[in-house]
Amino acid sequence: MQSFDVVEKARAEGWSDDRVVAQVLAGETALYEILMRRYNQRVYRAVRAILRDDSEAEDVMQDAYVRAYRHLAQFERRASFSTWLTRIAVHEALARVRRKSRSEPLDEYFEGGEPAADPQINLDPEQNVSNAELSQLLEESILALPEQYRAVLMLRDIEEMSTAETAAALDVSEENVKVRLHRGHALLRKGLFARIGPSAKDAFPFMGARCDRVVRGVFERLAESSSGTTFLQ
Repeated sequence: MQSFDVVEKARAEGWSDDRVVAQVLAGETALYEILMRRYNQRVYRAVRAILRDDSEAEDVMQDAYVRAYRHLAQFERRASFSTWLTRIAVHEALARVRRKSRSEPLDEYFEGGEPAADPQINLDPEQNVSNAELSQLLEESILALPEQYRAVLMLRDIEEMSTAETAAALDVSEENVKVRLHRGHALLRKGLFARIGPSAKDAFPFMGARCDRVVRGVFERLAESSSGTTFLQ
């Protein structure tokens, strides 16, 4: 069966992540596109919450996808594939942050520390604000927070991951996630998320062109690294 046909069959039948992973490991490497497209938006949102830069986020996403592909045989299914993938992406993003800020104070990254700055969000309760404006306000407000709060809010409130999934992705305890979520909400001001409502998930769009660019970039890098890629054991 042609690779294109396999991909279309997998899409049409809604293959599970585990089935797609198994088939990729068996040699149907084209199916990796399904996993990328399935979780591109989640990975983008998580990485951008840490890096706060679109182009850098795309670059780190590609690094994460290439790393995940090369270590796919090490996916042990103790967590869902999406959590495993998000954790790889988060670690890649945090490594980028550490490289850029080794000479800067790291106090804000310790759980006991307080945020370095308050984003100063003030909403007029009588103001008639459109969903688009509220979404922009939410995006700007989250990106103004220190990293440890941004990542938790993005995964819990925007991506609607569970506390356990978020803890696994960020490699912290569930209690840590709860504390950071509480503090992050306090910084965003009481009532912000309630006013955003259903439009919260639209605040960090992952447009089709960006999705296509990331997928294409990953396959190009994999092709450059090896004409017959083998999975690391």
